[in-house]
Amino acid sequence: MPKQTKNPPPFVDPPFHLVEGAADQRLILFCDHARNALPPAYGDLGLSPDSLRRHIAYDPGAEAVTQRLAALTGASAALAHYSRLLIDPNRGEDDPTLVMRLSDGAIIPGNARIDEAEISRRIETFWRPYRQACASLIDRVLDRNLTPALIGVHSFTPCFQGRARPWQVGVLWDKDDRLASPLIEALRAENLTIGDNEPYDGALFGDSMYELSTRRGLPGALIEIRQDLLTTPQQCDDWAALLAKILPQILLREDTARVEFFGSRADPAPSS
Repeated sequence: MPKQTKNPPPFVDPPFHLVEGAADQRLILFCDHARNALPPAYGDLGLSPDSLRRHIAYDPGAEAVTQRLAALTGASAALAHYSRLLIDPNRGEDDPTLVMRLSDGAIIPGNARIDEAEISRRIETFWRPYRQACASLIDRVLDRNLTPALIGVHSFTPCFQGRARPWQVGVLWDKDDRLASPLIEALRAENLTIGDNEPYDGALFGDSMYELSTRRGLPGALIEIRQDLLTTPQQCDDWAALLAKILPQILLREDTARVEFFGSRADPAPSS
């Protein structure tokens, strides 16, 4: 049985960690699935330690890359503290996968019978504070009369549902390619196998990039690194160093220095 109280107590610690960037740095990093931790009141959600070490709980390696990349570039960063199984910071508030009851074949006992009241509690306690913290980083840069450039850092499994994924790194984007196109080009120049909107589509209504980048007209992209390439601290440092070499050059482009609205492929169709 999951170790979970019916009405978990309020939490004192914020469900995120912020890295303060340099005053003149436009780059902001977001790591939605940084950790597999769970608040004490929720125990282990009925899962084994092995299950909580799987990709269903977090994005292995993503936190290390984000922290190192922030240190190398002077970027600001927001990193979520808790597992995506508690509530997914990268999903929209009304997304049916916001709290997963089943993930990649694994039943999540602590979520199996979750009701709307508990979902609302998790939104207000964990999801919304993280989103607000992300928005605050953006507002700080805008207050300095600079245009923020947003990069989400994630990782993905080498194999999913029996199919190998050949990409070493993926760049996800929607209609705004101001960061994505030059980033893909630069990564290909490193002789890497790049996923252009692989292994996932970058257009997802209500997700972090939709709310923080697309809706605000800010250049943004999401980077997905294959997890078998992030198994050691040195590998994580190497990916951060590569991105720290590429991203500042992209930010010199004039088109990344302005607010511009492109719309989204994920926008709901207008009603007839």
